[in-house]
Formats: sequence, C-alpha cells, structure tokens
Amino acid sequence: MLKPLKSVALLLAMAGLAGMHGALLAQNSSASAPSVAPVDFSEQLTSGPRMTPSVSYPHTRSLDLVEEKFGEKIADPFRWLEDDVRADKEVSGWVAAQNRVTDAYLETIPGRDILKDRMRAMLDYERYSVPYKAGRRYFFTHNSGLQNQSPLFVRDGWGGKTRMLIDPNAFAKDGATALAEWSPSHDGKLLAYAVQDGGSDWRTLHVLDADSGQKLADQVRWVKFSRLEWDGEGKGFFYSRFPAPPEGQEFQSTDADSMIYYHLIGTSQSEDRLVYATPKKPKWRHTAQVTDDGEWLIITTSEGTDPRYELTVIDLSSEDWKPRTLVRGLKNDWRYVGSIGSQMWFVTDQDAPRSRLVKLDAARRRGAAVEIVPQRADTLAGASMVGSKIILAYMSNAQSVAELADLEGHPLGTIPLPGIGTAAGFGGKAGDPETFFHFSGFTTPGTIYRFNTETRAIEEFARPRLVFNPDDYEEEQLFYASKDGTKVPMFIIRKKKLAMTRTAAPTILYGYGGFNISILPGFSATRMAWLEQGGVIAVANLRGGGEFGKEWHDAGRLGNKQNVFDDFIAAGEYLIDNGYTGRGQLAIEGRSNGGLLVGAVVNQRPDLFAAALPAVGVMDMLRFDQFTAGRYWVDDYGYPDKEEDFHILRSYSPYHNIRGGADYPAIMVMTADTDDRVVPGHSFKYAAALQAADIGRKPHLIRIETRAGHGSGKPTDKLIDEFGDAYAFVAHWTGLKVKTADRKLSRN
Repeated sequence: MLKPLKSVALLLAMAGLAGMHGALLAQNSSASAPSVAPVDFSEQLTSGPRMTPSVSYPHTRSLDLVEEKFGEKIADPFRWLEDDVRADKEVSGWVAAQNRVTDAYLETIPGRDILKDRMRAMLDYERYSVPYKAGRRYFFTHNSGLQNQSPLFVRDGWGGKTRMLIDPNAFAKDGATALAEWSPSHDGKLLAYAVQDGGSDWRTLHVLDADSGQKLADQVRWVKFSRLEWDGEGKGFFYSRFPAPPEGQEFQSTDADSMIYYHLIGTSQSEDRLVYATPKKPKWRHTAQVTDDGEWLIITTSEGTDPRYELTVIDLSSEDWKPRTLVRGLKNDWRYVGSIGSQMWFVTDQDAPRSRLVKLDAARRRGAAVEIVPQRADTLAGASMVGSKIILAYMSNAQSVAELADLEGHPLGTIPLPGIGTAAGFGGKAGDPETFFHFSGFTTPGTIYRFNTETRAIEEFARPRLVFNPDDYEEEQLFYASKDGTKVPMFIIRKKKLAMTRTAAPTILYGYGGFNISILPGFSATRMAWLEQGGVIAVANLRGGGEFGKEWHDAGRLGNKQNVFDDFIAAGEYLIDNGYTGRGQLAIEGRSNGGLLVGAVVNQRPDLFAAALPAVGVMDMLRFDQFTAGRYWVDDYGYPDKEEDFHILRSYSPYHNIRGGADYPAIMVMTADTDDRVVPGHSFKYAAALQAADIGRKPHLIRIETRAGHGSGKPTDKLIDEFGDAYAFVAHWTGLKVKTADRKLSRN
C-alpha cells in the first residue's frame, strides 16, 4: 500500500530490511469489504504423485578461492556471481540458464495455472490507500483491481470531485516503473512524488501542480531512503540523498554520506541547498521531518537498523537554518508524534523497553523529557497527534489496540476496531480532528475508515467486494514453547472444515524474526488462493521482531540469533506434533531476513521440511556488509570483521553451512536482478552451492525475476507469476491437491 510519507503507519512500521515480508502484503494493500460469491470445486485433481522430474542444472564455474579469517579457512567458490548481472555477461548468462531450467521444471507441475488464475481473481477488487489530507484536499491511491500499479487520485473537499493525478501504469510498458513516495504541500496545491524503476531503492523526484495536473520541470536524482517534507509555505521541500554512485556501481556500491537537502520549486537540483551532513561520520543516515506548523525541521540520525537515534532541530524561521542537537547520542528510539510551537511529543524507549510517550521542548538545550504516558505491559507501537488528542497504538499479543488520550496523557477510552486484526494509518495534525485508518485481517482485505477525535464518529471510506466468504475460514492464535521454553505466539489460518475435522493438511509456515519488525495480521490474495485449496497458513511471531518490545528484539539478534531459528523449528515441530500438518506436508517461506531464516533452518533441520521458499535472502553472512545498504544491518547481525561476531555469523550463514550427505527438502530460491537492497549475488551463490552439494534428489532451483527489486513497486502481473510459481512448487512437494473451479466466479 502506497501511503503519503506524513501519514503515520502506527502498526506496520518497517525497519532494517524493510519491504521484505511486506512483499506478501503489498499485493493486496487495502480497500472495501465482503460481498460473497463462494466457489465450489470439483474432485478433479491436478496435482499428481510427488515424482521428481530429472533436473540437469547449468554448469557453474567454481573458483579455487579460500581465505583465512580468525583462524578459519573460508571457501568462496562462487564469488564471481556477486558481479552485477546487468553488466557482467557471464553472470547474466548464468541467470538465463538457471531460469530456463527452472521454467522448464515449473511447466511440469500441474495446477500452476489454476493457482495463478485464483490469485488473479482474488486480487481483482478495488484497493485504496489511507487518504492524506492537505488543505481541503484528500490524496489517496486507488487500484481498480488488476492494474500493475495504483494510480494517485485527489478529491477536492470531502464531498467534492475525485480526479486522477498520476497514472504510473503509463510510466513503462512492462509495468515495472512505480509511483513510490509522495507528499502534498500543506495547502494541497503542489505534490512532490518519487518514481522507482525496476524495483530499485533509488528514486527520482518530480513535482506536480495539483490544480492543473501538470508536471513541473523540477527533477531531483540519487534519492534513497527519504521522506519528502514541504516547508510551511509550499515553496520547496526537504529530502535525503547520497552522492551519485560511480558509473556501473549504481546497484552495488555501499551507501555512505547521507545528506539532507532543500529543493526550491522552479530551480535546478544543482542549486539545492545543503541543510545537514556529517562528512566525518559517513555511516550516519539522516531523514528530515517538518512540523505541521512549518516552524521546525526535525532531523533523525541513525547508523544501523536499530531504532537508536540522535535528534537535531532547525528553527526554520531563522535565516541561517543552524542545526542544534535536541537528543545527543545514538542510544534510544525517538519517533516524532506532533508539536505545538516548540513543544514536541515523541514515542521513545528511553527507560522503557516497551516504549512510552514523552514531551521535549525544542527551544531548550537538552531539556529532560517529560513523561506523558508511561510504559505498560503492552508495547506502544506508535502514536499520532490528531486535533487536540493523541492516538496511541498498542500491540497486545501481536494484535492492534487503539486508544485515545488528551495532550497530557489522560486516557479518553479506546477506539473501537472492527475485530481482531491490524490497524494502520491514523495520520493527522494538531488542530484538525480528522484522521483515517486501515483495518485488515488474514482473511479480510483492508477497509478504510474515517475517524473524528472530537466526536468519536467512525464511518467507512472504502470497503472491498470479495469473491470468497471470509466466514469459511478460521483464524487461531496460540502460544507454543521454543527450545529454551520461551512461549512464542503463532497464528494459524485454515478452512473451518479442517478445524472441525482435525485434518492434517499441507501447510506453509512463514516467519521473519528480525530488525524489530512486527509480523501482524494482514490480508494476502496469494495466501487466500492456498487456503482456498485446503492448505494451511501458519505465521510465527519469532524473537527478533518487535511484537513485545525491545527485549523481544534483543532476544533474537547478534549473539541471540540462534533463538530465531530455534523458534521457527519449534513452530514446525508443534504444527506436526499437534496434527495441523503431517510429516512431508510442511513448507517454509521467508523473505529477505526471512530468506536467511529459511536458509539457516533448512541447514539445521533438513528432515523437518518438505519444501522451502527462501526469497531475496541474506545468504552470505560474511560479506553482507560490503554491498548497498548491507552495512546498516550490523545492528542485528554483528560485524563480519570482528572475531566474536564472525564466529557467530559463520555458524549459521546459509551459504557456508550446507550439509553434504543430508537429504534436503525441495527448494526454490527466489530473487530479482534489480534488487539493490539484498543484492541478488546472495541468492546466486547460495543456489550454486545447493546445486553443487550432495543433498538428495529433490530439486534445488532458483527463480530470478527481471526488472524487479526487493519487493516494493513490483507490478501485479509479476506478483501473480511469482507467487503462483512458488505455491505450485510447494503444493507439489507437500501433496496439496490443486482443484479446478466448476463454475465461473461471480461478485455481488
């Protein structure tokens, strides 16, 4: 779901390798709710017995490359596959050969086209983003159903005319160029927006006149990991960028020397004003926010992926824009909530591992934080100031709870949510009581609601019309014991008929476990296609995430990373031991840090799983910090060049721990050629090592998408193809019988 940067996604905040697990949900962002046309299936089976068609892997050149680090000899025979696939002919030839083998294998799997057709049908509903209000205008994206990219619309007043401003489907014929971040000026007259090509993290910024819909001449390049923040008068905006990378290294060079610039509308980028930089600390990364009244610029500085920030403020009414430190040292999480004059509200974990709400005075030098809402048992996931109230979003056992308080923290009651699920949005500003939020669950696409903090009135903005009945499915949350006895929550989603008959069924277990990212209930059309066929989805809330605050995150990173793998293995064992699935019926799936998770646990327990889908994974834990954004990940993983960290990383690195002689599950590695978050060399090397090892007769393939990146901006047709291939692969190896529909779909 594309959201304006200034709206607050309270419960879906991403960190670290963000955009990884989100690719599962990005297919289905938000929208409107149930009107049911149930589908009956015939008994015609299209999945045959699990035979292994002969697979002849392409030849992969092996280097005699061995390096000694801290007393260990480390072989890296496939390092040449780290070279840029877009520039190196040998690597691109290897990619083409691997894709030919994978495509030929997938052609032999029955039911693949049926799954893709069902995913396409499940996705064919209207989807809206949470509206953002600027002046009297409301900006939001809307996808009519199967559009590759979601166009941006504006409504002139609540009851006014809605018109399209930007149609990103016209950007490129293949649909792989996307509208990324966007932000209207405070009065809603101008719009700054980012264009993302081929899934890359790089952005090119443009400006649009919202009155006429005309694109202005302004263009800004080499923007990455940036907010787009307008000044109070709408004359220009602040953004984050890096220096232009060396030619030919755009998708691999390490990110360094982050800078904040100001662009004045109507001028060239060469005239942009440098606002803030730290050349003596090139690893620091900076993002900027402008307060709603336009009086202050808040610069948030970080070094890694941990939520440990330094805060710098600039009085924008001054001529020199001199920066002044508000919070010194990269020690704690500080997330801006809202402000009145120089008084600023923040969510912080300072002296509160599950976070609290505090207030700082920007006009005072290093004044102590004043506590507004103290820490409590549930994790405070975020907050926003709307009108004269504060909306507090808590996570209670990985589910959303929203509460209302006054500016001094006095409780004013809960905001009634539609059920068990995830709420996101609640963006707003002081003085205006209107806000919007999105609510969804595993089997219900998001409905968008409008909420008034003064009257407490809630009304629907958009509700999806569906081609399935959510009441046919059951969502269960349980807690299981990990290896060390820690209780870990897990959601299980399946048909009610399976629950009533206690039938073991082919199951996909999904996990992430890192970077303080919380895995919460959210709708996925691709998962629904699996569930509809009688499969089970299990989602484990592993340590390393943010579901239970700082302690939960700390328990799954650095020297504690093995806890994440133990949690995931224990989840698989629980599902089998308690009859949700059977041996030979369990598949695992993870993306990015979750791809690392899948690779690691397959090496540790190859006997437990029938199939595995490691996607865009971090697979070489000894070299991850040498490419693009990888250097930021040391907060979760550690430093490969420090001896203590090296030995830990070496112990679980998927590329380095493949166990020759073991019988491995069927594996389909997935990546994309323009992934400049986790460079595809990780997956290339891992797949080559799997294919070279003596690990059994099941297939060990790699699927490499072209003109795609880490997940964000991926067009709808590529998502359907990717997940149709992936779920057909695991259906075959877990024994899921894919059935054909006996009649055409209808929608009420």
